[in-house]
Amino acid sequence: MEFNKMSWVLAFLGFMFLGRICKADGATHFYDFVLQETNFTRLCSTKSILTVNGSLPGPTITVQKGDTAFVNVHNQGLYGLTIHWHGVKQPRNPWSDGPENITQCPIPAGTNFTYEIIFSTEEGTLWWHAHSDWSRATVYGAIIILPAANTTYPFATPDAQETLILGSWFKGDVMEIIEDALATGGEPNIADAFTINGQPGDLYSCSNETTYRWLVDFGKTYLLRVINAVMNEEKFFAIADHNLTVVAQDAAYIKPITTPYIMITPGQTMDILVTANQPPSHYYIAGTSFVDGNVAFHNGTTTAILEYNGNYSTPSTTPFPTLPDHDDDTAAENFTKQVRALASKDHPISVPLNISTSMYIAVSINERICTNSSCAGPDGNALAASLNNISFQTPSNSILQAYYGGNTSGVYATNFPDIPPYFYNFTGDVANNTLYPSFGTRVRMINYGEGVEIVFQGTNIIAPENHPMHLHGFSFYLVGTGSGNFNSTTSPTTYNLVDPPEVNTIGVPKNGWAAIRFVADNPGVWFMHCHLERHASWGMDTVLIVRNGNTSESTIRGPPAYMPPCSNS
Repeated sequence: MEFNKMSWVLAFLGFMFLGRICKADGATHFYDFVLQETNFTRLCSTKSILTVNGSLPGPTITVQKGDTAFVNVHNQGLYGLTIHWHGVKQPRNPWSDGPENITQCPIPAGTNFTYEIIFSTEEGTLWWHAHSDWSRATVYGAIIILPAANTTYPFATPDAQETLILGSWFKGDVMEIIEDALATGGEPNIADAFTINGQPGDLYSCSNETTYRWLVDFGKTYLLRVINAVMNEEKFFAIADHNLTVVAQDAAYIKPITTPYIMITPGQTMDILVTANQPPSHYYIAGTSFVDGNVAFHNGTTTAILEYNGNYSTPSTTPFPTLPDHDDDTAAENFTKQVRALASKDHPISVPLNISTSMYIAVSINERICTNSSCAGPDGNALAASLNNISFQTPSNSILQAYYGGNTSGVYATNFPDIPPYFYNFTGDVANNTLYPSFGTRVRMINYGEGVEIVFQGTNIIAPENHPMHLHGFSFYLVGTGSGNFNSTTSPTTYNLVDPPEVNTIGVPKNGWAAIRFVADNPGVWFMHCHLERHASWGMDTVLIVRNGNTSESTIRGPPAYMPPCSNS
């Protein structure tokens, strides 16, 4: 988008003077994102929502592997916010990662900020979204990373491509919804609809005239890119009468899985081959919730239509896919346990075998005690969430800027624990064990180059369910999952160290565990959090800070000439 050529010139020169253009092979791309309030009509009513360039979803960023993109974000909205480039590792460049008050302070309304997005090993589908409170409900879009020049896919080149983004729609103002929930201590309102590419679909009121349609030609094979941008629900997804062959997850190739459905968590992306090999007609595409906990959720079904081109009679009844029940954790596990890295010569993996940093993190829903039982959560208290019984409190200043400048006092402490404060039967009768967490901004320092293993342990406190955990700055290997409590002796014997998937978001099973590994080879400040938005708002977050190594190539790059100001700095 041509917004302001002079602002681009100044921004680009600023990066050049700082020596921040250090490209080897990839191309450089430029985008303008204009944040603005726009009226949208859904579910029979019209409201103003925050958008990028007036669209929902926002614009797609398209690059090749190894490219760099500069995105100049012009905030013409009503409040400050940030943008995160989900799954992009940003080597040595946490300055453009985006989580509010973790790596930067929000871009004030009426100003702009240019992000430098450095693509490295990623290939496939990722996405971008706002990373300030609940603003990502309407501020999101796709990132398509094509193979590098003179390379190709590890499968036959598809005839065409399509992107479908699953989203949430709220009739109310999303910022007011979470602000009210945090003020009262109760559950935030659930979504009023799910969407596919911004449209709820035929099963919702006032929606069948705008249902999204994907036009296909008989006999062609398509690369379908599916992104789960839903706020608080994991999703089952399927296309009537068409098999799905999943070939990548989180911008890394996997061994092909042919399946009638997928289960995809908020934050995850999947690349899927779909062949239009059925009698030309219309077929429903559908997404429903996967929620295996006793929690409030939206139980609607969003739909789109796969529509064949050509001359044929419109069917009187459109075939509908068969999807698992919302609480069918067996169906979810049957899909996820099949995911394995491609691990080929052209797409190798490197699972760390020497582990020098081990963390065992209990993932919990908690309560915050309210005076005179005056809150709307359980027992008159407020709902909270924690990792190792620390409920994260977002500071008013940027953790990255404090760390880089050496002025950390009052911003964060470096004593995030490697293990829970004490051990109990995490997935059994927990009684009141760690019901009430500590509150604070605690981070974990990690030396550059260390092999890291993190075991996430689900707990049975208040409301156990599957937790999609996401780590910024890295792709990691999901080496194992299991039910019940992790056993440090027997559980590692079940690890897959041969071809574990390389991902950035994983589901921690309800009352179970998940183990990940990665090498801490990206110096910087990196957020780690649950991608169910209400859990992140309640404090199911922490920060990993990877120290600099001993060379310039293992050291955080210098900051850009301008960073958005922090109100309390």
